[in-house]
Amino acid sequence: MIAASRQPQSGRVAWITGSTSGIGWAIARQLASEGAAIALHGSKAASATTEAQLAELHAMGVAARYYALDLADGEAIAPLARRIAAELGEIDILVNNAGIQHVQSVLQFPPEKWNAMLAVNLSAPFHTIQACAPAMLARGWGRIINMASVSALVGVANKPAYVASKHGLLGLTKSVALELATTPVTCNAICPGWVLTPLVQAQIDALALREGLDESAARARLLGAKQPSQAFVTVEQIAALTSFLASENAAQVRGAQWNMDGGFTAA
Repeated sequence: MIAASRQPQSGRVAWITGSTSGIGWAIARQLASEGAAIALHGSKAASATTEAQLAELHAMGVAARYYALDLADGEAIAPLARRIAAELGEIDILVNNAGIQHVQSVLQFPPEKWNAMLAVNLSAPFHTIQACAPAMLARGWGRIINMASVSALVGVANKPAYVASKHGLLGLTKSVALELATTPVTCNAICPGWVLTPLVQAQIDALALREGLDESAARARLLGAKQPSQAFVTVEQIAALTSFLASENAAQVRGAQWNMDGGFTAA
């Protein structure tokens, strides 16, 4: 194992929203492996699963705590950031990964779903950035990484709130990056295509059952023509890209919309 003093993120604190599964958990493990203390976050109270995750992070030799908050409650975000800073240290790396989804035509889309999705997918990153950036600037170092989507770059039918929120998140990323361009604090976005998460695997399983397909055929059907590589992005690949954007080597990557989509947006 690399000595703690030589780990690239030793002494840093990373807050990853929505980090108890999928992409967020992969990012938490990656940054912990590099020596960062981890603020795990989810919308529900701590469970046996989160306790096991904390134990895994502690076994890597880093401090870690779990914080529960529904990010739709924008007014509670700044107090949570202050609590993390008090318990783990000031936040150096902010990864806005949490997001929610609802699929339905704009003609029938429930207004309450629209409001909830914009609150979590777009307003929450605004609040976390506003809460964390001042201390980053005061200490002279910081990384803000927003998990957008290919849906931040193209239109998708029946996902009006998701597409609107991710387009907005990309705009927020660029605006923050420009405001901080002369500082040691960067802001960038990652735009994944289809990612093989537990949620997507459930969609594959449901499609296979519904259409009488084997898993391989169901995966191919789901990927379809939208991901030319015909392969899923993995959570580990996204975590590795996050690691790079959080590194010293990415100091001049600012306002990027980094696609990891198997060629989805190349056409």
